[in-house]
Amino acid sequence: MGNFVLDQLVATTPAMRTISLPRGRQRLHVMPTTAGCEWRNSAQYSWDGQKRGHKPFTLLQHTISGAGWLEWEKRRFRLQAGDTMLLTVPHAHRYWVENGGRWQFFWISMSGQEALRVHRSIIAAAGPVLKLSPSTVEHLASCCLRILEDSREAPGALSALAYEALMALSDEFSVRAGHAGKAADAIARAAEQVRGDLGAHRPVSELAALAGLSRAHFTRKFARDVGVPPGRFAQTERMRRALGLLIANPNLTIKQISGMSGFEDPNYFAKAFRKQFSLSPTEFKRRGELA
Repeated sequence: MGNFVLDQLVATTPAMRTISLPRGRQRLHVMPTTAGCEWRNSAQYSWDGQKRGHKPFTLLQHTISGAGWLEWEKRRFRLQAGDTMLLTVPHAHRYWVENGGRWQFFWISMSGQEALRVHRSIIAAAGPVLKLSPSTVEHLASCCLRILEDSREAPGALSALAYEALMALSDEFSVRAGHAGKAADAIARAAEQVRGDLGAHRPVSELAALAGLSRAHFTRKFARDVGVPPGRFAQTERMRRALGLLIANPNLTIKQISGMSGFEDPNYFAKAFRKQFSLSPTEFKRRGELA
């Protein structure tokens, strides 16, 4: 894919946006709180993960050039070009630029229970410093750039962008998890089975049989490897499909998108979409939120 979008993002440096929900707004499962692209060359740039308040959030920060340092649970990492740092707050960590150093990066911070759940599961499996594929970095840079460039304050649209970034990262680690042994391969095949036919609504017992595992063992291993129980995974995949169809096919009706995404009842689909993004699918289309 190249680094076309990343180059566009770098051209905005320095850039930063802070997002705040209106008072009394319903909490969203994923919401960006800040995003930006900048470089730092002063030791005054130093963040302590235990001194950033008590409200939980996550930070995804990708090093473009130069280097920074991370101390995480008594381990020290030197973050260089191509490294992606993934952290949750509050937590026992600190990251900084050394005297005379230079660190250029882009970042997206997020709040919400789904952002915390997915990022914590990735950190538990891979640690706080990630080596991502170029296509995933480009996708994350695209989400960051769109958050910066979209001047609208609509929480639903911003939540959708953060959710897209979250799932781009999740996708890469879902694929990696599929290469961790026969049992993991069986779980990966079951996940692909769900993705491949979202309208089938297969019971967990059937998926367990396809994986060659007992229902209880399958459910435990699926939740551990994928990060979420089978039923919730299927619902998340249907919602992702619906979101993609809304973005790419504005001429489709809500009923068509509902059916193509595996939702049998358009009314239930609309309720689930509103719960996830705080706007109904119809409102997204009417207000051009996903243009």
